[in-house]
Amino acid sequence: MAKTGVIGAGSWGCALAGVLDENGHEVTVWSVLEEEISMLQEKHEHVEKLPGVMLSKKICFTSDLRAAVEGMDLLVLAAPSAFTRSTAKRMAPYVSSGQIIVCVAKGIEEESLMTLTEVVEEEIPAADAAVLCGPSHAEEVGRKLPTTLVAGAKTRQTAEYIQSVFMNEVFRVYTSPDVLGMELGGALKNVIALAAGMADGLGYGDNTKAALITRGIAEITRLAVCMGANPKTLTGLTGIGDLIVTCASRHSRNRRAGMLMGEGRTMQQAMQEVNMVVEGVYSAKAAIALGRKYKVSMPIIEQVNQVLFEDKSAREAVKELMLRDKKAEHTSLEWE
Repeated sequence: MAKTGVIGAGSWGCALAGVLDENGHEVTVWSVLEEEISMLQEKHEHVEKLPGVMLSKKICFTSDLRAAVEGMDLLVLAAPSAFTRSTAKRMAPYVSSGQIIVCVAKGIEEESLMTLTEVVEEEIPAADAAVLCGPSHAEEVGRKLPTTLVAGAKTRQTAEYIQSVFMNEVFRVYTSPDVLGMELGGALKNVIALAAGMADGLGYGDNTKAALITRGIAEITRLAVCMGANPKTLTGLTGIGDLIVTCASRHSRNRRAGMLMGEGRTMQQAMQEVNMVVEGVYSAKAAIALGRKYKVSMPIIEQVNQVLFEDKSAREAVKELMLRDKKAEHTSLEWE
């Protein structure tokens, strides 16, 4: 049995707390919101973000960060990406040397262009920062539907430990040393999912969605490889797998926000209606900044940024993508 602390009591934090409890581990869940903790203590259900998923009465819910961090064998950092740095800064005094912190949010910090594990390492140098990601919606994990993810870490020992803590008959976990590739795939797919949602909101069909997914993974892979990631990672669960589920699922908040924008809402109106953190909006500026830094062409992500922040219509963005200069699909393929 492992002592585990889940830092962040949103839908994903609560779903993963349920997995850890099901596996027989001691689980403490922390939230900065007193009213959220009171609700979870009283109802053992996140009635707003994960309705219908009942959480075990063995799980401890607390607003005392020290109690959720100090002495834990493993920490799950489930705060939204925009709050990763501020949360890590608050955790730092209670983290011991070598303590494992598993980042499960997906994003790139806009100001620094750092991945989330890089943010954690900067704020908590003593920590062993790792990542757990893949095609997974909290709603389905909470209902114990079969799900497969990847644990990424600098050492095989840490990745295999995370794998052993989380894995069960409905929650399969692979391991990978390519933390950077995993994090870039997980963050940038949210931006592509906004585009896929916009296409849905405009009433476009499966052809459009397939094109966005395929060309989207090409953009993500180009950037990731330039930054030092392994291209194989982007063909796997944390690349194309995560992209497919986020672009297609009714549970995807990024797709939902994009759909609302395709229907004519502004970015702010869409975020208010979704009423949950839309990670792709926070990652979009960082993504285009990385593209420019590494001189990588990212036309889909560029158009998404213009819709989000420059009042461009989604319909005009799709038109510009379709009317770009003629190109070969794979420049590495040669004619005989």
